[in-house]
Amino acid sequence: MRAYHGDPAIKAEYLARVAAHRAADELLQGYAYWRDGKGCAVGCTIHSDDHARYETALGIPRMLACLEDAIFEGLPQAAARAWPERFLAAIEPGTDLSRVGWQLLRWLLTDPGINPGIEHPLVAEAVRQCAAVLESPCAGRPIDVSAPYAARIAARIAARSASYAARSAPYAARIAAESASYAADAAWSAAESASYAADAAWSAAESAAWQMIGDKLIGLLTAATMARH
Repeated sequence: MRAYHGDPAIKAEYLARVAAHRAADELLQGYAYWRDGKGCAVGCTIHSDDHARYETALGIPRMLACLEDAIFEGLPQAAARAWPERFLAAIEPGTDLSRVGWQLLRWLLTDPGINPGIEHPLVAEAVRQCAAVLESPCAGRPIDVSAPYAARIAARIAARSASYAARSAPYAARIAAESASYAADAAWSAAESASYAADAAWSAAESAAWQMIGDKLIGLLTAATMARH
């Protein structure tokens, strides 16, 4: 799969579409995906709620559509209105974007600046296992199904969370806590408490965190383009 199926005209078409929706004040947070000519970032891009259409219409992985969607809903209003154009503009026709979503997820699981909960001693090892499993798809390789049981569990949890990766701190902490429970049920209560603590911290810095996540995704999209040259 290649972005915009390698055709600059497709990129121009969808950029013009979301720009028109923004100018008409039809890009709305907390609304429906697509209703009455209005919608969220995804809806105003494909005029549908079917994220899979990003693959057929734009050559962009569904995972990235889900990330675009989540970031749009989390950003402050002004930044959210500009977000769909910023997202589409950062992608160059013909770029292979298959690694980008996994790279963002791995960043969310390994960078304490965006996700301070990962350093808690009760979940640090589970987070490390998740991050290790993600190294393969980040490099364009399939996940190793022969990995130890605990690592396969971590991989399954990581994959399930990919569509919601941009929720970062609280969700990643809960993923780590769930992973830890497979290895040590006795640690679950304490790990869950750490997750709730991460939730509280997240609420206090939500706006800045969403902007950091959006900036990181744009950086990864740009890096994917540069890797072609």
